[in-house]
Amino acid sequence: MEMRRLGNSDLKVSPLMFGGNVFGWTADEAMSFRLLDAWVDAGFNFIDTADVYSAWAPGNKGGESETILGKWLNKNGNRNKVIIATKVGMEMGPHKMGLSKPYMMRAVEDSLHRLKVDCIDLYQSHKDDPETPLDETMDAFAELIKQGKIRYAGASNYSAERLQQALKISKQLGFPLFQSLQPIYNLYDRFDFEGELENTCVENGLGVISYYSLAAGFLAGKYRSEESVEKSARKIRVEKYWNERGWKILKALDETAATLNSTPGKVALAWVMARPSITAPIVSATNLVQLNDLFEATRLKLTNETIMALSEASA
Repeated sequence: MEMRRLGNSDLKVSPLMFGGNVFGWTADEAMSFRLLDAWVDAGFNFIDTADVYSAWAPGNKGGESETILGKWLNKNGNRNKVIIATKVGMEMGPHKMGLSKPYMMRAVEDSLHRLKVDCIDLYQSHKDDPETPLDETMDAFAELIKQGKIRYAGASNYSAERLQQALKISKQLGFPLFQSLQPIYNLYDRFDFEGELENTCVENGLGVISYYSLAAGFLAGKYRSEESVEKSARKIRVEKYWNERGWKILKALDETAATLNSTPGKVALAWVMARPSITAPIVSATNLVQLNDLFEATRLKLTNETIMALSEASA
């Protein structure tokens, strides 16, 4: 498998990243272990999680995903087979959120404990924190790298302006730079990333690990009726795609998939992977059948004409 360099780091990652938001939510511990085993057996090595995953599930409080991943990492000595990325900043309880230096120094210890590792490969700010000066946040990342708690820092959900400011401050103060950005990006959700934000990443050599690559499953054609949505744990996230533009995109994916003897989901994922600025789209699966579909998507190569046609359909 062709590995890709993440930003200007020495991390060599697979062209897909497994989204660990399902661990402890729509995939229990046993299934999570099977999915992770299959992921590594197929040659993939990049795994995403966050301290807050999966606090939204009934009975959860956050930390479940990291805990399950940590158990798996230690089950058969899997640590050296994977690149682990986690995130900090979302609310984990009273006075436990944001990107202040004191909080980040505490939060990383909690993540290290749950993951059962000594060092996190990529530690990302889950979202921008306008209440904390950027120089304080970047100082915290620098200190964590110096202490050997993390290898590299990344950002998620930053605007182009704030990402540019963070990079500028790091250069001025001699702090390590962000090596990656994690934005929402798929055939439907294009326009927050395309343009100034994407240009900032390209100009500064940042890796891009996009999330919602299949629009919560909508672009895979999983939710074509109200009944299918009602049964889904992702109902709230999917309903925003139920409009004229969404159906137009799905129709174009159906037509392309038919000509390629493929599926809409594989085509939608291949479209994201084909964009030069994207390092590795984040994908999730809750069973092995879904996971095998994701593997096959990496072998689907779209022509320039097909890419343009899909882009026009989603304009």
